[in-house]
Amino acid sequence: MANTVSSLKRVRIAERRTAINRLRKTKLRHQIRTMRRLLDKKDAEGASKVVPATFSIVDRAAKWGIIKKNTAARYKSRLTLRLRTISTVK
Repeated sequence: MANTVSSLKRVRIAERRTAINRLRKTKLRHQIRTMRRLLDKKDAEGASKVVPATFSIVDRAAKWGIIKKNTAARYKSRLTLRLRTISTVK
């Protein structure tokens, strides 16, 4: 266990940051899950409405360090590809 005042403070800060990062990662997962469910239902209109919010959360998660930049790019690329596929098949 930490003994000095500064190390105790760092423990408190780390606990707060962990809680914030956990919330952010959960929000990211929920948004991606929502988008994927719409794509599975082949709801192109609904999915296209959710795209800006999804991409915004993915980009912010990458900026915050929740996920890496390439992971964010991969998520966006795959979701866009799936959206284009169901948009053209009508």
